Amino acid sequence: MTMVSAAKARNDFATLLKKAAAGEKFGIRYGKKVVELRPAEEEDTSYAEKEYGLTKAELKRAFKKLHEEGERDRKAGKFKVYTGDIEALIRD
Repeated sequence: MTMVSAAKARNDFATLLKKAAAGEKFGIRYGKKVVELRPAEEEDTSYAEKEYGLTKAELKRAFKKLHEEGERDRKAGKFKVYTGDIEALIRD
């Protein structure tokens, strides 16, 4: 692992990123700690899974339910049309 100071890392950050993405490992000295700069795999999870803890099956069910409720409300005439006047839209 190549060690660099925080100042050098700041000045050469793009170069360090490029080398780290290619597989070279870097340690950046920051006070009494070393922060490692190395490539990592990107997580393959959706926002809803991460933010709300939903599985893909739960997300599908939630989407289906929300879609059905929206269709029911649309058919019942409960939707309001936004014409550019927010006050008119939120007025009862």
